[in-house]
Amino acid sequence: MSPLGLLFLTLFNSVLGLSILFPILGPLARELGLSEVQAGLFSTGYALMQFLLSPYWGRRSERGRKPILLLGILGFALSFFLFGLFALLGQKGLIPQGLLFPLLLLTRLLGGAFSSATLPTAQAYVADITGRESRTGGMALLGAAFGLAVILGPALGAGLAAALGLLAPVFFSAGIALLNALFVYLVLPESRPGGHQGVGGLSPLDPRVFPLLLLGFALNVSGVALEQTIAFYFQDRLGLSGVATAKAVGTALVLYGLVAVFIQGFLVRRLSWPPKTLLLAGIPLGILGFLILVQAKSPFALTLGLALQGAGAALAGPGVTAALSLAVGEGDQGLVAGLNSSAQALGRMLGPILGTGLYRLAPEAPYLLGAILLALALLFLPALFRRVRL
Repeated sequence: MSPLGLLFLTLFNSVLGLSILFPILGPLARELGLSEVQAGLFSTGYALMQFLLSPYWGRRSERGRKPILLLGILGFALSFFLFGLFALLGQKGLIPQGLLFPLLLLTRLLGGAFSSATLPTAQAYVADITGRESRTGGMALLGAAFGLAVILGPALGAGLAAALGLLAPVFFSAGIALLNALFVYLVLPESRPGGHQGVGGLSPLDPRVFPLLLLGFALNVSGVALEQTIAFYFQDRLGLSGVATAKAVGTALVLYGLVAVFIQGFLVRRLSWPPKTLLLAGIPLGILGFLILVQAKSPFALTLGLALQGAGAALAGPGVTAALSLAVGEGDQGLVAGLNSSAQALGRMLGPILGTGLYRLAPEAPYLLGAILLALALLFLPALFRRVRL
């Protein structure tokens, strides 16, 4: 198997461990007596550490990609095991309610600190092993790994929750991460055996990258606001129990993942669309998906809106990543990948706060926010294209 194929499997395993939890975090938080805002703070804290540390890991990966990938995956495993352990003790009443949330939040901070190494290193790895002509397809393949994991992960998480309880997917995720680390150690080759330091002078305000970082930030804020509230939205709109919510959201996310895999794993790679085309196609689709979610009151409408938003993200996300990679030289790939991950993490940090906070005001508000942010991004695309050649 080619190094790109092996990296696909590595990211697939990493995202599988995360996406298993999508349908159960909302019901689990409520079962533990936590509020929607506290549930959102778990993701905010996780993303804060990614925002702070992604550029550091991207720079460190210039010395060698494989050791940084391993460190990120093992840190993920440890953090999820501790999260599951503290939640289990909380369920049994062995941890006071006032102490439970801080301990759970601490595990999320730990996970964000170490797992922030994985994505920028993987993006830099792709840049190492692809030419400029095939860079967009390589970045899209990373997106396809995410999408395929989102197909299987939520369904698997919902099945585990239904059979063994809401904490079973948490421990399963930790186990998947340990197996993934073993796979990386034994099978994945190093993409730069000699290793070297990057030039170290790339600023996030560099005009080659700043507009693209801002666009990636907007895409992530809108997407994460949806992710953090979609389980609550399904449960409240359809009047479901906790386990029934996990099943319904898991089914909808299967379609979400199928759309992403088809677009990124087949369509983008087959048509070889440049980043500019991906953005012009993806952002309007995302707006349409959000607007459908605002009006949705049935399982079909909720699933359709989610699928269309996913299609837009599947196009626009690789467009931003490929454009950033192509905007800088080969010696700055780890640095630009770290900045990209940091900008996305900032979006993931603010998205849960905005999403869950707005949800308490009106359940439709997070999806209106998403539509507005993407509409603003669409308006500013012409100015972006004048500043950055895509």
